[in-house]
Amino acid sequence: MDIYSSKFAIIIIIALVSILALQVMTNNSNSRQTIDSETCELYIMDANINAKKYLNEFDQKCLDFKNLNK
Repeated sequence: MDIYSSKFAIIIIIALVSILALQVMTNNSNSRQTIDSETCELYIMDANINAKKYLNEFDQKCLDFKNLNK
C-alpha cells in the first residue's frame, strides 16, 4: 500500500478519530464535576485517585442561595 494513496489516508483518519473518541469516552467516566457545599466552588472528583481538584470557579446559584440565608 502506497502512503500517497487515498485508501491509506482514509484508514489513518478513521484510526485517529476512533482513538480520539475512545479517549473522550474514557475521560468522562473517570471524573465528575460537583459543587462544594461550604464554599460553592466547583471541583472535579477523580475516581482513579479518589481526590478533589478545585477549578477556581464558583456556582452563582449556590452563592445567591447562601447570600439569601444571611
